[in-house]
Amino acid sequence: MILPIIGYGDPVLRKVGIDIDANDPTIKETIANMYDTMYNAHGVGLAAPQIGLPIRLFIIDTSPFSDDEDLEEAEQVQLAAFKQTFINAKILKEEGEEWGFNEGCLSIPEVREDVYRHDTITIEFLDENFVKTTKVYDGLIARVIQHEYDHIEGILFTDLISSLKKQIIKKKLANIMDGKTRPDYKMKFASAKKGR
Repeated sequence: MILPIIGYGDPVLRKVGIDIDANDPTIKETIANMYDTMYNAHGVGLAAPQIGLPIRLFIIDTSPFSDDEDLEEAEQVQLAAFKQTFINAKILKEEGEEWGFNEGCLSIPEVREDVYRHDTITIEFLDENFVKTTKVYDGLIARVIQHEYDHIEGILFTDLISSLKKQIIKKKLANIMDGKTRPDYKMKFASAKKGR
């Protein structure tokens, strides 16, 4: 089922997610709905807070990046094959050089900015079957994971840009909060909750 994506300004996007119990009877359905929602919005990642749930869950499918002709063939193949569900994730280590990439977010439509992140991460998580795994990722996959992981920590990519850039996008962010932005997917805006 396709769900509305929560827009910038909603308090749920600022909450640190709580751990998920393996006995939660709704988790499989939640994960399926998140994939439906992400694909409908043409995203490469989606975190539970973006559908209004303050829990430690995010999903990633980097296959859309595999069409990027600027990438080496080996990286294109890796991106095409990467699809993963992350439950109760914890980044254990961030290392390597920081590098910039123009990021966007389904909760912050029409805003893109360069964000600097570490090249390599080590992350511990449970998969959709609650099997515990620790893996090392690098490059674009590591970046997408870091972006989605930030969501379950209550952090948005706009928090990681300079004060000057924050000033420049201030009006766009206000428009998102007021529901004046119209992406081609269903959204729920902060202003609707306040009855404005």
